[in-house]
Amino acid sequence: MFKHITIIALAGGLLAGCAEDGRISNTGAGAGIGALVGAGIGAAVAGNKGQGALIGAGIGALAGGSIGYYMDQQEKQLRQKMAGTGVEVERVGDNIKLIMPGGITFRTGSSDIQPQFYDPLNQVAAVLNQYPQSIINVIGHTDNVGSDQMNQQLSERRATSVANYLLSKGVIPERLNAYGMGETQPVADNNTDFGRQRNRRVEILIQPYTG
Repeated sequence: MFKHITIIALAGGLLAGCAEDGRISNTGAGAGIGALVGAGIGAAVAGNKGQGALIGAGIGALAGGSIGYYMDQQEKQLRQKMAGTGVEVERVGDNIKLIMPGGITFRTGSSDIQPQFYDPLNQVAAVLNQYPQSIINVIGHTDNVGSDQMNQQLSERRATSVANYLLSKGVIPERLNAYGMGETQPVADNNTDFGRQRNRRVEILIQPYTG
C-alpha cells in the first residue's frame, strides 16, 4: 500500500511557493496536495491520468512501432545528460527509470532538495519537455530509520518536492504522478551507512503514453 499524491491541483497555486531562483518551498507546494490511496503504479497511471486530461493538454498518444523508437531517443538523451551526475538510468521494456540516490538528493530526515541536485533535475526536466508523450511517476523512498508512518510521510514529501520542481521547470501537471513508498522497497542493506544512503532515493519512472 502506498500513497498517491495528486499533482494537478498544484498548477494554479504553484507560484505561491516558488522562490526567485525557481526553487519550490515545501510549505507553498504542500498547500494544494491531496493524498489518495493507490494500488499499484501501473494501475494508478492508467486511472489518474485520464485520456481526456492528456488530450486537453495537447498530448497525443503513441502507437505501434513508434513507441520503442520514441523511448529509445528519450533514453539516449537522458543517459547523455545524466552522465557523471550520480543518477542511474535503467531501461525496462518501454519504460525508463531514473534512480537518484540519497547522496545527491536529500539529507537524512529531510525533504528539502540539496543544492547539488538542482542541475540534474534541470537536465531531466529539459528532456521530459522535449518528449511530452510520456507519463512521469516520481516515487519517494526512505531508509528504515524511524517509524513506518514517519518514513511513509517523508517519502511522500520527497516525491512531492521533486515533482514540484519539475513543474517549476515547465513539465505540465497532467503528465505527473507522485508516490511515497516509505521504507518498503529497499535496494540495499539498511544495516550500513552506504545501504541506507542508497535506500534514501527518488526514482522517476517514465512511461510512454499510449492512450
